[in-house]
Amino acid sequence: MLEAKNIGYWYTHKDDYLFKDVNLTFEAGQSYAIVGQSGSGKTTFLSLLAGLDQPKAGQILYEGQDIKKIGMTNYRKRDVSVVFQSYNLFTYMSPLDNLLTAMAITGSQHAGDKEFAATMLKKLGITEDLMRKNVQHLSGGQQQRVAIARTMACDAQLVVADEPTGNLDENNTVEVVGLFQKIAHEQGKCVIIVTHESAVAEMCDTTYRLEKKVFSQV
Repeated sequence: MLEAKNIGYWYTHKDDYLFKDVNLTFEAGQSYAIVGQSGSGKTTFLSLLAGLDQPKAGQILYEGQDIKKIGMTNYRKRDVSVVFQSYNLFTYMSPLDNLLTAMAITGSQHAGDKEFAATMLKKLGITEDLMRKNVQHLSGGQQQRVAIARTMACDAQLVVADEPTGNLDENNTVEVVGLFQKIAHEQGKCVIIVTHESAVAEMCDTTYRLEKKVFSQV
């Protein structure tokens, strides 16, 4: 589904690279963890996969096509869904309206379908009462569930998450990673999670470690 082909990235000087000649593949129906020390470049790599930045060398291929040819805006809108540690919800909206807005913006096949959006929220434990409250009145774990429900409601087949459990306690962390596993295994999506937590990585199907500027499979 997704391939990093000879990817390299640096800020100013080519010789001072974060990583180079990276060749990794990511398949539909599977979950992946990317681990490494803080500042190693794992979040930067995730941003390349998500089309939020462009590599200095190499290509990101989605379904065999360079995402630059797909068009970065089209790729981000149609093919990839991003879950941030800070949730990135519309704070002036309810969970239900957050999903409906995301579905409209991305052109989801379910755009405008309130019942479908409500069903996605219920699957993640967001009740009828909660889904109509302002999201700021929800707990951190509940807000993260809304962010994950948003990825389930949209059509994007690639889900990338940057430290999605960083603000959660142990119990919520296990539940949230379990939800990502369901998205991969039951919806057939490709899920890629950047994390510093070994427990999160162990729950994923495959783990890649970025260490000393080199990726390796754990």
